[in-house]
Amino acid sequence: MKFKLIAAAVIGASFVSTAAMAERVDPNLPTYERASGISGNMTSIGSDTLNNLMTLWAEEFAGFYPNINIQIQGAGSSTAPTALTEGTSQFGPMSREMRTSEVQAFEDRHGYPPTMVPVAIDALAIYVNQDNPLESITVPQVDAIFSDTRRCGYPEDITRWGQLGLEGSWSNRDMTLYSRNAVSGTYGFFAENALCGGDFKDSINEQPGSASVVQGVSESINGIGYSGIGYITSQVRAVPVARDEGEEAFEVDNENYPLARFLFVYVNKHPNEDLAPQQAEFLKMVLSKQGQEVTARDGYIPLPETVASRVRGELGLD
Repeated sequence: MKFKLIAAAVIGASFVSTAAMAERVDPNLPTYERASGISGNMTSIGSDTLNNLMTLWAEEFAGFYPNINIQIQGAGSSTAPTALTEGTSQFGPMSREMRTSEVQAFEDRHGYPPTMVPVAIDALAIYVNQDNPLESITVPQVDAIFSDTRRCGYPEDITRWGQLGLEGSWSNRDMTLYSRNAVSGTYGFFAENALCGGDFKDSINEQPGSASVVQGVSESINGIGYSGIGYITSQVRAVPVARDEGEEAFEVDNENYPLARFLFVYVNKHPNEDLAPQQAEFLKMVLSKQGQEVTARDGYIPLPETVASRVRGELGLD
């Protein structure tokens, strides 16, 4: 996937532009203009991380097209490939790339692969309770907290806050772990990038949605969990993360933050045919100035025009 090759550069450029909310959106993005004859029903099935963002985009789109109705289901990224393959949805939002087996199943049915559309950038935050004094954490420590395998190389299992240097009443407190469930693309991304491909502990509290992970951490003084930065609340803190011991820890809005990722919407596009007008206009709006302003308002990182224009061109939207 060619977008994976440019992710680091794009994420770095995007994070640099996030000093203020108003400055997040690339001024070079085109302004979306209403087309004629757009109406009907569409369905989106997939990522919980993208659920709220898809809803906000649908509301923005309805402002241009009152006769459009978009039904949105956000049970998890793993529900997107099947729905798209079987034709029960027009959009498959995912917080990870499709697996080889998922792409193959689609191709076996349709004779060509699904089309991956980058739509936003997310930072996967490590959340602790607002009263937790932890100043920073490393990726190997995160692995030692959440996994049994410790493939990132940390020398011991971490179960107490004192093992991260917290003192006083915190030193002997056990951790309460909150995680997404296995159907989630966030779960898969976290396992691959924060657990170095390892396995989760049996003691994690799996949650059906990103918001419930954050809620669990907010209600537990000993809680620690992970989800997209768009779900942050005043009751939790996003802890700065370092790639390894002795290296600098970065906030989620820094270009060097270790757990950043693209968010995608997959579509069924025949390589020699145009998208249906409703789908084409929706994605054109998402990849416009108005669409990426919605992205920023929802707490995610908007795409720079260098990427958005490339995507629009490959979809035949320019």
